[in-house]
Order: sequence, then C-alpha cells, then structure tokens
Amino acid sequence: MFAKYRSVSLILRIIIGLVIGAALAIIFPKAAFIGVMGQLFVGALKGIAPVMVFFLILSAISAFREGGENHFGSVIKLYLSATLLSAFAAVAASWLFPLKLNLPKSVKVAASAPKSLGKVIEDLLVNAVGNPLDAIVNANYLSILFWALLIGFMLRLASKQTRQTITEISDAIIKVAQLVIEFAPFGICGLIYTSISETGFASVAKYGQLVLLLVGTMAAVYLILYPLMVFVMTGQNPYPLTLWTLKVSGIPAFFTRSSAVNIPINLQACEDLGLNKESYAVSITLGGSANSGGAAITVSVMTLAACATLGIHVSFFLAVILCILTALAATGASGIAGGSLLIIPMAASIFGISNDIAMQVVGVGFIIGVIQDSVETAVNSASDLLFAAAAEWHDVQKATGKKVDIKAAVRNADHKQNNRVPATNAEQA
Repeated sequence: MFAKYRSVSLILRIIIGLVIGAALAIIFPKAAFIGVMGQLFVGALKGIAPVMVFFLILSAISAFREGGENHFGSVIKLYLSATLLSAFAAVAASWLFPLKLNLPKSVKVAASAPKSLGKVIEDLLVNAVGNPLDAIVNANYLSILFWALLIGFMLRLASKQTRQTITEISDAIIKVAQLVIEFAPFGICGLIYTSISETGFASVAKYGQLVLLLVGTMAAVYLILYPLMVFVMTGQNPYPLTLWTLKVSGIPAFFTRSSAVNIPINLQACEDLGLNKESYAVSITLGGSANSGGAAITVSVMTLAACATLGIHVSFFLAVILCILTALAATGASGIAGGSLLIIPMAASIFGISNDIAMQVVGVGFIIGVIQDSVETAVNSASDLLFAAAAEWHDVQKATGKKVDIKAAVRNADHKQNNRVPATNAEQA
C-alpha cells in the first residue's frame, strides 16, 4: 500500500492534498479535527529538524578533504560566493517588495526582537555557546550551527571509519526526515484547511504573492547574478552556457525536485562539454551540498516575510547576519526535498521569533513547495553544472593564457546530446 502511495509523484500528491484541504474547509469549516493532520506534520518536522541540521553540517564538514590536481579551489569559491550573494539578493528583493503572511496562530512578538547592536551581539554569542545537547532538544539553531561546525572541523582529524560512521548516521537521519516529508500531502491538507477555515482565502492569495517573490528572485539570480559571476571568471559572454545549463539540467531538476537524482545528468553534461572527469566527478557531487543559492533565497525571503508579519524591524546589521548564517546553514539543504525549509527556524531565531511560529512559516513553505521547491532545485542543480564548467575554464585560461571558446563548447555538447538519442534508439531496435 505504502509503495503504491510513493509511486505517485510527490508533487501530484501535494496538489491533491491542497485541493482536498481547500474543499474540506469550504464544506466542513467547523471540523477542527481535520487540522490535526497539519499539527502532526509540523510537530514531526519540529522533532527531526534540529537533529538533522546538526548531523548534516557535522557530516559535510568532517568528510571534506582537499583533493589533488583539480579545479576544486575555484569551484568552492563559486559555490560559496553564489550562496552568499543569493542570500543578499533575497534580502534586497524582500526590502523592495515587502510581504506579510497570514499565520493563523501568530502573535505580535515585536517586543521580543533585538533592540540594539550590543544586545544582538550579546544574544548571538550567548546562544551560540549554549550546551549542544540542550540546543538540539530546544531547537537552538545558532548553537547547533556553532557546535556542528566546530566538532565537524575537529572530526576531520579522526579516522576514516569514524568519519564514515558519522556519514552513515547523517544518512539515516536524512532518510527519517524524507519519510516525514512523504506524508507532506496529509500535513498540507490539514494546514491549508486550517488557513482557509480560520483566515479565509485571503491567506491563499498571500501564498501566491510569496511564490511570485521567490520565483522572481531565483530567476533574477540565475539570469543576471550568476552570468555576471561566470563573465568575471571567463571574460566571455556567459549566456550560451547559462541557458544551456538551464535546458539540460534545470528542466529535469524542476520535475524530479532532487539534486541527487540530477547528478548523473550533470556528470554526462560535463563529459559532453569536454571537462576534466577527475575534477567534475568531485565538484558536481559536492555541488549538491555546497552550492545552495536557491535554498539561501528561500530561507531569507520567508524569514523576512515572517518578520514583516510580526512587526519586527530588520536592521542592515541583522540582515547581514541573516545572509551569512543562511549561507552557512544552507550547505547540504539542497540535497533534500524541502530541506531548505527546515533551516527557517534557525534564521528566524536571530530576530527573536519563537520556534512554534517559525514552524508555521515552514508549513506555509510546504504549501507552496509544489512550485518553490521545484524552482529552487532547478536553480541549485543547473548552477552546479554552470559553475563546474566556469571554474575549470577559468583555471585553464589562467594556466595557458588561451581562452576557451565557450560558445563552441556548448554547441559541440548540444550536438553530442542531440545525436545520443537516435543512437540509443537504434541500439534498442
């Protein structure tokens, strides 16, 4: 039964959950027990999220190893820069187009927001060095991030077996989180029921505005910011490569909503571009974790929307802290369906927003996830390919003094991909 349930696309299941939840809110507006599904879903997320974030960062940092002769340095710079700049772009978009959410159980918490620069720094330092076990129990994400980074760096000196064990534990926790997400359609059914029955269809209209802001920001980042980064690296017109990566990587990732599933597609595309296999075999795989621009946009936009909803003023200094912490925490999130949403409570804690309210924002994220998560995955996966190529060509040009003809490389790769399908069909015939 469960296998048959999972055989249906998660996107389709979520759409069905949305429709059923909206219909039930209209037909049975007083049946409060329907909303319990949403409470259970949010509760499960609240339970697994702190543990998952801790081990995800711990595993990613402890497993990192500087490789031999490859283009790792340039790739890492692009991945990290793109994630950080995407967060700044999201903050700018949120300031230009401020948006409020309808949270049924939200309350005004502006009084609990940080009041001064000194208070902000004091709270950050005190919260960061809190007991790590207590941080996981009470979802203190600042402390989780601090201790996971610190312990992760120390574990890089541990034996291979120890690091492998950490990775296996992290994988197991991720699978638990993925299992919870499998039941997202039921949770979303309850959440949308509660939203419509308590606040009416005005809340749904707000979700549409939120989707437009998120998708618009991601599109601007991929079509303007990322090409500018490629131009700086290569000194050539970046759009032939940018648009090609969207076609061969972004479109499949949009429908699969999984960076991991898209890795073989990106590896084949790198081969078609004529890139160094020793380099792209590592950089593409790493990109599923280290390159999380789409996730940084999602976390920043939704956190600032929560602040606007609750009447919390966001200073420039707090916005910078949000961008930096979001970029750090987003590492690893893009490899999990809906993973970026689980980082929101950590970002929200910077502004004094309680975990309960933050998880309501996470619930809103899952409601719009049909579009948001698909576009986010497309941006993350396609940019893995984009930056892997740009980094290698930058290093080659720097070493040889000769420019790689990007337009010709893309044309040749396109030709290889177009000719591969007929050949495969002929073999099958």
